[in-house]
Amino acid sequence: MRSSNPVFSRRGFGRDNGYAGFNTAPQAGGPAVATQANPYAQPTGNPYAQNPYAQQQQYGAPPQAPAAAGRMTIDDVVMRTGTTLGVLVVTAALAWALLPVDDANIGRSYGIGIGAALIAMVLGFVQAFKRKASPALILTYAAFEGVFLGVVSSVVDNRIADGAAMQAVLGTMAVFAGVLVAYKAGWIRVNRRFYGFVMAAALGFILLMAVNLLFAVIGGGDGLGFRSGALGVLFGVIGIILGACFLALDFKQVEDGIAYGAPREEAWLAAFGLTLTLVWIYLEFLRLISILNSD
Repeated sequence: MRSSNPVFSRRGFGRDNGYAGFNTAPQAGGPAVATQANPYAQPTGNPYAQNPYAQQQQYGAPPQAPAAAGRMTIDDVVMRTGTTLGVLVVTAALAWALLPVDDANIGRSYGIGIGAALIAMVLGFVQAFKRKASPALILTYAAFEGVFLGVVSSVVDNRIADGAAMQAVLGTMAVFAGVLVAYKAGWIRVNRRFYGFVMAAALGFILLMAVNLLFAVIGGGDGLGFRSGALGVLFGVIGIILGACFLALDFKQVEDGIAYGAPREEAWLAAFGLTLTLVWIYLEFLRLISILNSD
């Protein structure tokens, strides 16, 4: 399965990755054979060696690979994600404190924030297209992304809606917790149809926002109005729902990686992907709150 996050879609837990239990396809009419490259091959073969949705499995946890040193665990994912988000939060707090957004300084502070966002975007693309996780690159991305979030959060909180940043944080945490509970309870079934729907919806959403931005740059104002007024509220809610769907896809990728013995360093990719999704949800909440509180 390919995830919505570019890091997972580039280096997903799928065929030909060389992970234990990932690239052993059984010969027609015969069982998989354990080899040095895949010592955990099961008699029935690994359904994820080919198309993970070609033969639908029972929803729930997939069969677990035997424990082995150097394999990714949920603790690895939690620790790396916590570290990445910790760097992002610290730099966001520093940007909030050190880059004032009063009338005399807002231009300079906003310029630094936009510059940090562009650097973070470039670093994110570089990591997304790398074949291996680079912890230094991921943490550097988080640091620059934090600067941008700190500045834009300060602008919204101080000039548009008091308390908006905390509301957006609480909203993001609520979405994360809700999706996690729903996923573990089996209320969200991540299958091929779900994946295709989410990707098609995300592509349409991004294209509409790009067109709206283009019209705003050319004609000024709010472009086509997709980010203001009633339409802005509607698209803000859609953006949050899409972020929640991305979280479900990310949880599925992490679960499959752990189950089939992905290397421990892949936990950094999981942390990177989850951070991207959480930043998306936070920004959508912040934008929605600013629209609801604007004149």
